[in-house]
Amino acid sequence: MARREKDGVWVKIAAAVFYPITWLGKRVTRGTERIPRQGGAILVFNHISHLDPVVDAVFVHRNKRVPRFLAKDSLFRIPVAGKIIGGAGTIPVYRGTANAADSLRAANEALSEGKLVCIYPEGTISKDPDGWPMRSFPGVARLALANDVPVLPIARWGTSQIWNGYTKKFTPFPRKTVTTYVGEPVDLSQFRGEDPPSNTTLMRVTELIMNDVKTLLAEIRDEKAPNSFFNPKKAEN
Repeated sequence: MARREKDGVWVKIAAAVFYPITWLGKRVTRGTERIPRQGGAILVFNHISHLDPVVDAVFVHRNKRVPRFLAKDSLFRIPVAGKIIGGAGTIPVYRGTANAADSLRAANEALSEGKLVCIYPEGTISKDPDGWPMRSFPGVARLALANDVPVLPIARWGTSQIWNGYTKKFTPFPRKTVTTYVGEPVDLSQFRGEDPPSNTTLMRVTELIMNDVKTLLAEIRDEKAPNSFFNPKKAEN
């Protein structure tokens, strides 16, 4: 049996807070054997609810790894919560500032140290009316191509039925099923070797990874996924 990755006091505090919250949903998991028990890896999730970071963090922790999420820097300014997530190893993302590169630098360092990094390439909860992944940012591609580590697509469904971030509707009862499905590592061999990768390559890699996430989500939902990704900018025009 694999040993649990060594954590610290802040991870234990976060676990004490997060685990009870996940009892809101009935847990179903698939493909957890694909998560490396040691060494660096990138876990790529879809994002449908503000509950996702809590549910996903507990999911990773149950699999004996310590999750390091990329998260908006504004979250670190929240009293108490900011202290907990910062102490637990969450990596701040400084969007639209001169510090934007620092978030990836910190993530690269974490991967080089054999840590596990979790990322939501959509950047926020999906604005797709039906909850499918929307057009994503290329940071996941930059991170994936800069590190020779497994890149695992992961789809999760059910959290938005508990807490819908856009309608502000909280429906804990009856208990919903929250399913998390880990896919096979994404094969990026054909894209490696280009230094630095072109914008076209970054877009193709991002779509390849998120297409795998979307395929997993379609299996969970037992529905046909849309052929393209929802673009919120076009929807606003």
